[in-house]
Amino acid sequence: MKRYLVLEDGSYFEGEAIGASSYRIGELVFNTSMSGYQEILTDPSCSTQIVMMTYPLIGGYGINRDDNESLKSYVFGFIVKDSCEFPSNFRSEETLNEYLTRQNIPGIADIDTRALTRKIRNEGIMKASFCDTEEEIPSLVNQLKEAPDFHDTVSKVSTKNVYPIPGRGRKVVVVDFGVKLSILRELSERGCDITVVPYNTSAEEIMSYYPDGVIFSNGPGNPEDLPVVLPNIEKLIPQTVVFGIDLGYQLIALACGAKTEKMKYGQHGDVPVRILAEDRVVITVQNHNYMVNADSLKETRLEMTYQSINDGVCEGFRHLDCPCFGVQFHPEANAGPHDCNGLFDDFMAMMEKEDKENA
Repeated sequence: MKRYLVLEDGSYFEGEAIGASSYRIGELVFNTSMSGYQEILTDPSCSTQIVMMTYPLIGGYGINRDDNESLKSYVFGFIVKDSCEFPSNFRSEETLNEYLTRQNIPGIADIDTRALTRKIRNEGIMKASFCDTEEEIPSLVNQLKEAPDFHDTVSKVSTKNVYPIPGRGRKVVVVDFGVKLSILRELSERGCDITVVPYNTSAEEIMSYYPDGVIFSNGPGNPEDLPVVLPNIEKLIPQTVVFGIDLGYQLIALACGAKTEKMKYGQHGDVPVRILAEDRVVITVQNHNYMVNADSLKETRLEMTYQSINDGVCEGFRHLDCPCFGVQFHPEANAGPHDCNGLFDDFMAMMEKEDKENA
């Protein structure tokens, strides 16, 4: 069955329908990861996105029950060059097409993803959606042009209730802006006693759990849409060890007086990053449309620690006065790479050091 991908500038691509037929307007982005499509589909940071994979064949190892980053898929659409109908992996339980259909996610295959990637790279992120016939395209283009920007995305993916993940080690509060299960797994593997709280939980309530440290998680959308959380972050930074990932990192920057801005086409997939103190390059996994303005750090007590090789974007910082640091990328990344997984060990070491100094 034919399906059309329609962009707000009036261009469109004809391809083969995969997945469901419930269409929504989303932000079209390209992702350069060569594997991990299941993790991308279930990453809450992808909420409101129509994700296009640049790697040509997707679905080769199917879908399994173990690799999810959340309990459901949050993408608004999925685009591939070739959708594998006969996956080969001992863990595979269903095909990509079957999963998309079950999760009510529309998709399209057999389009020129290289041409579409170049278009987004040159013209920037734009709104898009799907339709079934050419006759629907003019009307859909008008809808795309008039569609408002996406706001209030975090409230749709954050937990509504506090919940524990018991452990015998350090007490860690995770502020959920759209937390990936891999972050919780990394903490559990280190024996942490975890409490996950909604994104707008007050600093006073967070400290009532007597945390050794606090993690501000990844999540979707514009950090400037969340002014309610900035006073909480300001209060927490002097009181406990703080680690920010992705959106959490951007929010720490705002709370400390830095600025964020929207990128032309974001960073989605594998990105080489330089560790400035070591002059060493690592490969990271990223998924964001906003960045911290590096120049704005000069007027704060934050110091840049990581920088993108591709475009010079600030990818991480540390606080000069408090045990607080953050990174734009995902150190817990699955299916990989795992070059920066040791940041969770750094977080553990900082909690240990603070405990000894306060003893």
